[in-house]
Parts: sequence; structure tokens; C-alpha cells
Amino acid sequence: MRIGEAVKIRILNICEVRNLTINRLGTISGVTQSTINNIVNGRNNSATVSTIKKLCDGLDMTIIEFFDNEIFKSLEQEIR
Repeated sequence: MRIGEAVKIRILNICEVRNLTINRLGTISGVTQSTINNIVNGRNNSATVSTIKKLCDGLDMTIIEFFDNEIFKSLEQEIR
């Protein structure tokens, strides 16, 4: 799995657990709904650390907590 896919899955999982819509996540984090939609729909496979940090701030979690998940432990090496 590549990092963009892992970030997408992690965001969707957090939203599901916290019963949040993408719209609500955007509101509480200050990230536009279109940006979040692009990430979770696979149109943006390289979300910036800044965007992820804003999402984490809105979710009241650290960026370390966001990435401390099994999904990130077996990522493919990405060479471009």
C-alpha cells in the first residue's frame, strides 16, 4: 500500500469511529471539504503534512497519534 491510500483509509476510519462527516471534519479542522474529498476519493495521493496537521488539530489528536496505526507500518517504498 502507498502512503496516499493509507492516509485516505486512516481519515475515513477516524471519521467513522467519531461519527463525523467529511463536511464536519472540514469545519472543525479548517480544511476545505473539497481538499478532504480529493484525499479520500484518491484524486490527491500526496496530502501535505500541513494539511494532515490541520486535520489532526481539528480532531484533537497529535500527528504522532494519526500515524501511530498499523496501516502505516507496512507501506511500500515510493521512488519517483
